[in-house]
Amino acid sequence: MKIRKLTSLLAATILASGLASAASAKTLVYCSEGSPEGFDTALYTAGTTFDASSKPVYSGLVQFEPGTTNVVPDLAESWEVSDDGLEFTFKLRPGVKFHTTDFFTPTRDMNADDIIFTFERQMDEENPYFSYVEGASWEYFNAMSMPDLISSIEKVDDMTVKFVLTRPEAPFVANLAMDFASIVSKEYADSLIESDTKSDLNQKPVGTGPFQFVAYQPDAVIRYKAFPDYYAGKQPIDDLVFAITTDNAVRQQKLLAGECHVMPYPNPADVQSLKDNEDITVMEQEGLNVGYLAYNTKVAPFDNAKVRKALNMAINKQAILDTVFQGAGQAAKNPIPPTMWSYNDSIEDDPYDPDAAMAMLEEAGVTDLSMKVWAMPVQRPYNPNARRMAEVIQEDFSKIGVEVEIVSYEWGEYLERSKAEDRDGAVLLGWTGDNGDPDNFLAVLLGCDGVGGANRAQWCNEEFNDLIMKAKTGTQEERTALYEEAQVVFKREAPWATIAHSVVHMPMRSNVTGYKMDPLGGHNFEGVDLAE
Repeated sequence: MKIRKLTSLLAATILASGLASAASAKTLVYCSEGSPEGFDTALYTAGTTFDASSKPVYSGLVQFEPGTTNVVPDLAESWEVSDDGLEFTFKLRPGVKFHTTDFFTPTRDMNADDIIFTFERQMDEENPYFSYVEGASWEYFNAMSMPDLISSIEKVDDMTVKFVLTRPEAPFVANLAMDFASIVSKEYADSLIESDTKSDLNQKPVGTGPFQFVAYQPDAVIRYKAFPDYYAGKQPIDDLVFAITTDNAVRQQKLLAGECHVMPYPNPADVQSLKDNEDITVMEQEGLNVGYLAYNTKVAPFDNAKVRKALNMAINKQAILDTVFQGAGQAAKNPIPPTMWSYNDSIEDDPYDPDAAMAMLEEAGVTDLSMKVWAMPVQRPYNPNARRMAEVIQEDFSKIGVEVEIVSYEWGEYLERSKAEDRDGAVLLGWTGDNGDPDNFLAVLLGCDGVGGANRAQWCNEEFNDLIMKAKTGTQEERTALYEEAQVVFKREAPWATIAHSVVHMPMRSNVTGYKMDPLGGHNFEGVDLAE
């Protein structure tokens, strides 16, 4: 208890000092919804972690233009693609500096060695960083079939890197704009080997991004300061503070009191009152997301598609939309959002029909079923209240004779435990697109390479997997036809209950300027300022 009180006191002191210094230096406080799992973005897939790591600290070879899914240069000034689509050559930006911190002072600028190290550590089992964090894996890299796709990464010269692929891959450049491809310092990594502190790569990040890491008080506060030598210029704000505030009602109180400037994921019922407050601006956009309930298709009786379909028909999605989303969402029938190209609108959703669901369970020989439904402990754009959603599902399943126990864990533990291939029951999760390509949903979340990782349904269907692998190449028209067919297989086999697509709201103090909502769900403070 004393430790917890001291932690809270320290967090309050740090936060207060940050706000008090605003008179002499601009400090922006972001009330984030959860703690990062770590700061090495390639090890994780959660948006909470990306917001605290890749967005402020790192840069990539390429990036998404703020507020869009357009791929534009970042650390690479330009790139060329061979006629056969197998070679991608990137020309690096000269003079890019890594952060100088209390724990590391670089002796050189970013170069090709950093690019090669960033990716080789995720694919070369002999690399000293391949398994440097116990229990963690290169989940994104593997789920996107990168080990099979990348044949080699070659240093042409200090400022030129060539990726050689085993096959053409339509979304390859867009994939390199994603968080797992954030460029880390090889010099820093080498210094940690010498001091036998490799784990610091995941705890004390060094990048080339707009803000440099200062300190992290676990579950309380993260502090950054503007990087004066950022290649695109120093940021308008001097200090950035993440005040970790897991309860959305408390986040709102802090926003209204002026204790934070920006907050994510308000309670849908509170959005209108926030809009009516002259001191608050509420931005909104249709989210490129999906919320779902993933069955473990490797564990009986959820290995039977008929059982999964029956459970899907027992879920009253309209009740969930009314009680959880409160007008800020729409029912999902496909695993990709309707705003994404290749969305198959001809597919019919499973009807809400408890009687038919009960009959289907009986036909499958399933009676007296007891199961667990996992509920996230944090708000996400695709699920503003997982506990309440789980309670609605619990009530729905009880009507067909299925007993549900709701379980939850701390967010990092929840994400890790839910990957287990022998996990019991069904897990509530969701996804916000990372690059605007259907491959980012269908291959990452449902492909065979994602089993034991991002594929929480542990579902490896040969017919589906063949379609999405073929869809990695070709014209957009050709890829669309394959993705539409893959969605038909998904709906027939029902590894998930697709729940909803949400509208995302972003409240902030009215003096915040320059903030752009990210269609991919991230929270990026590059270019953000505070008006006097």
